[in-house]
Formats: sequence, structure tokens, C-alpha cells
Amino acid sequence: MSKTNNLGTDPIGRLVLRLAIPSMLAQFVNVLYGIVDRMYIGNIPEIGDLALAGVGVCGPIVTLVSSFSFLIGIGGAPLIAMRLGEGNKKNAEEILANCFLLLTVMAVTLSVIFLSLKQPILMTFGASGDSFPYADEYITVYLIGAIFAILSVGLNQFITCQGFSTVAMFSVLIGAVLNIVLDPVFIFLFGMGVRGAALATLLSQMVSFLFVFAFLRGKRTHIRITFQGYSWKIMRRVLLFGFSPFIINASDSVIIIVLNTVLQRYGGPQMGDHYITCATIVLSCFQLITMPLAGITGGTQPILSFNYGAKNTARIREAFKKILMLCVAFVSVMLLISQLVPQLFVGIFSQDPDVMELSVWGIRVFTLAVIPMAFQYELVDGLTALGIAKVAITLSLNRKIMFMLFTVVLPIFLGATGAFYAEPLADAICGVVTTVVFLLLIGRLLRARDAMPDGQALYS
Repeated sequence: MSKTNNLGTDPIGRLVLRLAIPSMLAQFVNVLYGIVDRMYIGNIPEIGDLALAGVGVCGPIVTLVSSFSFLIGIGGAPLIAMRLGEGNKKNAEEILANCFLLLTVMAVTLSVIFLSLKQPILMTFGASGDSFPYADEYITVYLIGAIFAILSVGLNQFITCQGFSTVAMFSVLIGAVLNIVLDPVFIFLFGMGVRGAALATLLSQMVSFLFVFAFLRGKRTHIRITFQGYSWKIMRRVLLFGFSPFIINASDSVIIIVLNTVLQRYGGPQMGDHYITCATIVLSCFQLITMPLAGITGGTQPILSFNYGAKNTARIREAFKKILMLCVAFVSVMLLISQLVPQLFVGIFSQDPDVMELSVWGIRVFTLAVIPMAFQYELVDGLTALGIAKVAITLSLNRKIMFMLFTVVLPIFLGATGAFYAEPLADAICGVVTTVVFLLLIGRLLRARDAMPDGQALYS
């Protein structure tokens, strides 16, 4: 399980698969945390659909909290991979020490802030008088254990960037399996309902954290967690590198807020909660595409970062091609499934005919442009891996802003359901824009790296 991959010498094709597939599976399993919760909640007798709407309102908070894991994890992991490529193990350990401190401080701070302001936040995010009690139950328990969610996801990036892709996958797998087992026990057997779903998630994430921490403090890893070498300069560099993936994930919470608000407004008192329930199901399905896709692009970042540090630009070019091919193949399969049999997915959440009809239609609309989205994900994550943070951030923000604009504007002309068209429109336009920008930039960037003197540290 602890076998590593040589990022500088292993054949690129096999290396991409050995890093991408475990990371993709890990993210797929990670989606199960939320999906299993929602599946059981949606099937609670009598209150299922309303409770599901309440949990859907919690989505922005959960997404925002978890995005801080990527701010630090994906911010520090490429730097560590570059230092390993340069042969600078000491600085790599200092980066990990600083990242562990940042993750811990952010986790505690976020929990305190959101617990203090949860009522006005939930009402602002689209909760109604009927769905608020369920949203409040779920988010209170989740936030109490948010430190485990942030640390487990954030620290897992530092296992992947050292080449231990299977270990990283296993750390997610044990938490997800435990969550699947505990959910029905707490929700139905102990009669805890929505609170039980959140408690199952909390305990599962705690176990994942303990596994990750033990590995990064053990003897098998190349770079261990230490408690020294703290530097604001290192922290600032990590935050700059991680800002693009942070924006991608954090802005998802803003998007959910905007979407829920629009649906509540145009749906009115009679249909608002109904539309939010359907949107929660559609977004859960969409995560089965976006999260594993992010697993592919994030899991293979160490290949790009390591070889950028080692000045192996030919391997970087080959890696980009192979990763893109894998991304397109994955989303093509998921596109077919989403278009042909979305009802199989919707059925695990609700058997209500009206919910099923709208959710099936919504899934088909939401997934129309997932192929250009694959280019957006890989090229932005690739630029992040090479340290081109400002361009990556700009391209990420461009997609999110466009999505929110369409979400607000389209319902004016098409009604509440018009909001579902925002995702494919934004994905199609921004996929093309990102590809053009990348092609104009990458050749010049790699030629500049080749021209740098040997031994000169990147981003020091």
C-alpha cells in the first residue's frame, strides 16, 4: 500500500494512471459522504423531502469550509513536489509544517464563526421556516467536527504529492465506508434523523484524519509532519498557490446560495422548497462528475510540479496530453450515463413523481457541456501545479462569475427552471476561453524554464 511512484523517471502514461485512478476513486468515494447522507435523509418517512431541502441549504457552508482544505493542501502540495524535484527535502518539510499549522488554525476559526452565525446564515442561504430546523440540526453537528474534515482532506494532498496515491485513496475510503455503515444506524436505528447523518459524517472524517496524521508522522513517508521552521514567507507562498483551487471550491458555495435564492424566489411559497430539493439532487449527481474529475487533475499535479522543479519540460508536455485524454474519456462516459439513465440516480433520493421528473430533466441539462469543462479543470489545475497562480485564478473566477450571471438572468426570461441552464452555458464558453489562453501561454512558460540556470530554486 505504501509503494511510491517515481515522478521523475517512471513512464508518463503509466504514471498518470497510477496517480489519477486512485485519486479519482478517492474523490468519487468522498462524494459518497454527502450523497449517502442525502439518500438516507430523503427516505426518512413523512419528512424526507423537506429534510433534504434543509440539508441542501447547508451545502454552501459545507462547501466553503472544505474549500479551505484545498487552499492549504493544494497550495502546499505543488511546492513540496517542486522541492523534491530540486532535491531540497529540508524546505519540503518546512512547507508541510507550515501547512499543518495553517490548516489547524483555519479549522478552529471557521467552526467558531459559523456556529456563532448559523441562524442568519442559513436563512440567507435559502432556508424556509419549514426547512430551517433540519438545516440547523445538520450544520450544528457538522461544524463541531469540521476540524477533522479540513485536516483530513488538506493533509491528504501531502500524501499524494509524494507519490503514495494508493495510501491517499485508502485514507478516504475508510472514512466513506464507515459513513455508509453508520448512517442507517444513527438515522433509523437510533432515531436521530438529520442529526444522526451529520454525526456519522463527523466520526468518519475523524477516523480519516487519524489515519492521515499517523502516516505523515510515520517512517514510510518521505516528508514527515514536524513542528518547526514556521515562516510567514512560506505561508504566503502557499496561500498564493492555493488561491485558485480555493476560489473554485469556495465559489461553489456562493453559486449554491445564488441558485437556492433564485429558486426560492421564483418558486414562491408553494414551489420554492420543491425546486431546492430537486437542485440538491441534481448537484449531488453533478458532483459525481466534477469531484472525480478534480481527483484526476489534482492527483496528477505532482507529476507536473516535480518535473517543473527538475527542468524535465518534455515530460511536462507529455503529461498534459495524457492527463487531458484521461479527463475527456472520463467525462464522456459520465455524459452518456447522465443523459441515458439519470432516473436511476434520482430514485435513490426520492420516489415522488414530481421530484423525479424535474430532477431527471435537470441532470440532463446540467451535464450538457461536461467535455469542455474537462479542459477547464485540467488546464487550470495544470497552471496551478506550475505556479502560474494569477492566470489560474483569473480563469477560475471567469467561469464562476459567468455561472452566477446566467443563474440570475435566465430565470427572468425562462422562470425558475431557467437557472439550470447556467451550468452548461458557463462550461462551454469558459472551456474554450481557458484552452485558448493555455495554448498561448504554455510554450513560452516552458521555454523560460529551460533557460533558467541549473540549481536555481523556483518561487523561493
